[in-house]
Amino acid sequence: MEPGIYIVLAIIVLLIIIVISNIKIVPQAYVFVVERLGAFHAAWGTGLHVKVPFIDRVAKRVSIKEQVVDFKPQSVITKDNVTMQIDTVVFFQITNAMQFTYGVERPISAIENLTATTLRNIVGDLDLEATLTSRDII
Repeated sequence: MEPGIYIVLAIIVLLIIIVISNIKIVPQAYVFVVERLGAFHAAWGTGLHVKVPFIDRVAKRVSIKEQVVDFKPQSVITKDNVTMQIDTVVFFQITNAMQFTYGVERPISAIENLTATTLRNIVGDLDLEATLTSRDII
């Protein structure tokens, strides 16, 4: 055999490896955020996808399942100036993977801050008795 045939075979094997390694399967309940040359290109849903070698990259794998975050107790002041500690649990689900990836630097921290602010606003309008009895409203 000629040495040229080995080079051709090596190139073919290399191309097959590159193509196979760029086939991506997105599992159920996940979205892959794909960047092309560093900019947002697409959000891949469940199924089989092929990315362009050396140009596309999976920037983030985002779970779209409902998630639970337990935050540390918040100190809040009621309408009648009573300070109390309220433990917070937040259930959330990501609906836009692109906004989750690029919209805020630390999304979970943003959710915690928004929850604390909303909780303070709601409890600040209630007196102690109403706060203790209206858990479902809060």
